[in-house]
Amino acid sequence: MELINSIDKDKLPKHIAIIMDGNGRWAKQRGLLRALGHENGTKSVKKVIEVCAKLGIENLTLYAFSTENWNRPKLEIEALMRILVNSLKKELPTLENNNIRLNAIGNLSLLPKSAQKELQEVITKTAINTQLTLTLALSYGSREEIVNAVKKISDKVKNNIISIDTIDDSIINEHLYTQNLPEVDLLIRTSGEHRISNFLLWQIAYAELYFTDILWPDFKEQDLYQAIISYQKRERRFGKTSEQIK
Repeated sequence: MELINSIDKDKLPKHIAIIMDGNGRWAKQRGLLRALGHENGTKSVKKVIEVCAKLGIENLTLYAFSTENWNRPKLEIEALMRILVNSLKKELPTLENNNIRLNAIGNLSLLPKSAQKELQEVITKTAINTQLTLTLALSYGSREEIVNAVKKISDKVKNNIISIDTIDDSIINEHLYTQNLPEVDLLIRTSGEHRISNFLLWQIAYAELYFTDILWPDFKEQDLYQAIISYQKRERRFGKTSEQIK
């Protein structure tokens, strides 16, 4: 039986987030430049987006470039930015044909002007799409995001816009990059690493975590199905007991 037939369409995660790890190791294993690993990783990105749209997943967030990635060799960063711009240009028709809206989070002002321009164009052209919200985390770091939120909230308290007594989860959510997105239900990380790497630390508070040894360029449709099936087999209690859930 095909894996897709094992998926319960009534229990799909509303928000899947993926740490797409292993591009460099994939290239190294083949004696290739790291940039070629990133280029091959775009094939997995395309496939995962298409599958999520087909299944009816409402939100997909991809960790494309972290704040820490700026510390990588200059040539690799330039290659990553070039791949980003080229992919946005190439995949716009796919996004439009599949009713997918593009979103981006992170300190986007640090991106090259060419990347900012292309990113904004695709975001604008897909703004009315409703099937799937695809969010790219670019120049993104969760600690930086939280620090920025604290500063914004503190400034509002200082200027008597909000009272300190009204600060709760919803207030904090309103000041995060992800203010228009639901909390993450399923977080996937490829390549065998078992860490979060400063990704959506607030938003994954009750997410189910799924780790796989598969390197990102080798992550295929069936692998996504496996992750979703694993998610659906788990009991999500949110602090309650099994008896309360039932």
